[in-house]
Amino acid sequence: MTRVVLAPDSFKGSITAAAAAQALAAGWAEVEPDAEFVHRPMADGGEGTVAAFAAAVPGARRMPVRVTGPAGDAHDTSWLLLPPDDGAPHGTGVVDIASTSGIELLAAPRPWDADTTGFGQAIVAALDHGVSRLVLGIGSSASTDGGIGMLTALGARFLDGAGRPVAPGARGLDDVAAVDLDGLRAAPEVRVLTDVTNPLTGARGAAAVFGPQKGLADPGDISRVDAALARLASLLDVDAEHQGAGAAGGTGAALVRWGAVLAPGAAEVAELIGLADAVRGADVVVTGEGSYDGQSGDGKVPSFLAGMAAAAGARPLLAAGRITPDADVGIFAATVSLTVLAGSGESALEDPARWLRVAGAALARSR
Repeated sequence: MTRVVLAPDSFKGSITAAAAAQALAAGWAEVEPDAEFVHRPMADGGEGTVAAFAAAVPGARRMPVRVTGPAGDAHDTSWLLLPPDDGAPHGTGVVDIASTSGIELLAAPRPWDADTTGFGQAIVAALDHGVSRLVLGIGSSASTDGGIGMLTALGARFLDGAGRPVAPGARGLDDVAAVDLDGLRAAPEVRVLTDVTNPLTGARGAAAVFGPQKGLADPGDISRVDAALARLASLLDVDAEHQGAGAAGGTGAALVRWGAVLAPGAAEVAELIGLADAVRGADVVVTGEGSYDGQSGDGKVPSFLAGMAAAAGARPLLAAGRITPDADVGIFAATVSLTVLAGSGESALEDPARWLRVAGAALARSR
């Protein structure tokens, strides 16, 4: 009997990690009905991070909060309160940028105006509740504002050359001439889950690598924002080369300045859900995400799972919404693209559960 561990990430904006795991299992069972399935839906600091903690920690409570979304309008969301423990006598607050200032909250990209204010407001709500510790997920962000929206919500001031507060987003970032941190709230223990290791600036930095995903299409605009991020690093006295500083459009750097520790999100969530124990003794580990591309090998769920499976002697398999030509597929024993199975990306997105079932069956046959 085959022991199959199902540990996909969410397929951004289309299906949750838990539902994806269920669909993959259903498809596999069509080919091998007596297979043993172990469900371990994953996250890496992006979309689905709060849900992963909520499912894994008994007594976790969602705490409603209204924030300013990345489009500048009111957005109702929640942060997660974990019960007290020895390290956090007043509990731990889990906040993710995806549900507060995330790209999926935008109907269309807003490269100059989207910002991280809502993320900061949710953090403030957790602090006001009195938590002893914060766990912050910063994947799936909508903006390249260097985290100035978040820090502003926490009490910092970012001023232009005339001493006036700058506008939100990358537009305001470009005008920052001075920073006032006198009113910045003190940070408790803060651990940040990030799905990338990119520096703040340069060819692998926030503007160059992630800016186009957020609407920064013109090379001149990318250079302009990169220069603004470099200036911000100098004003905040942050090392622009710090690993992960470029995460979430530079929010990683802002969090380092606040006193947070950046950690690989996939590894942190894996420890929380007991993934290593589940993989130990497995024959197959199936993972996946919406787009498996050239960035997926840099700290995201699929590459992390491939390494964990290989170390445990299991066959790593991948089902992805799409697989781009620059993706490293060599780390998997077999891969399946929902776009290829469905005939187009649009068809795959219309019914991802259906095509994940087909993918599960195809991966079962690949053995």
